[in-house]
Amino acid sequence: MAAAANMECIDFMEFQDSLKKMRKMDDTIIYLLNSVLPTDSFRAQLDPTHQCKDLYQRIQKGHSEREIAIKKCLEVSRERVKNLKSQREGEHENDVGLIKKLRKEQSTLRLLESELNVEEVVKKRTLSVYHEKCRGYYKPSNLES
Repeated sequence: MAAAANMECIDFMEFQDSLKKMRKMDDTIIYLLNSVLPTDSFRAQLDPTHQCKDLYQRIQKGHSEREIAIKKCLEVSRERVKNLKSQREGEHENDVGLIKKLRKEQSTLRLLESELNVEEVVKKRTLSVYHEKCRGYYKPSNLES
């Protein structure tokens, strides 16, 4: 949660870079699964159930942190759009600079909403790969197949 709380919402490109770093586990899920699951010869030394459970908890934590960060920035952006609209409706109706700020913020809001959709795709892909490799060792009760 520390990473989610410290994410900057003002610069969308910076926000996207932070999300990319946070998605590292999801991007390397196949490698992670291959490295934590023991081969038959090492199965006696490593507990695959424990390894899968631990990895699942790490995956869930990452998904939760990113979702919180995206939703936090969505709220910040929605509030900015609301404030800019109310300013425009007031005495600054024809202020070109204000209109440009509003359009830019509306674009950022749309980008953040699409980022939430991207997060769902990443989450489904990761959980699908996880389920494929760990289904014989650990089945979380809330895993969506």
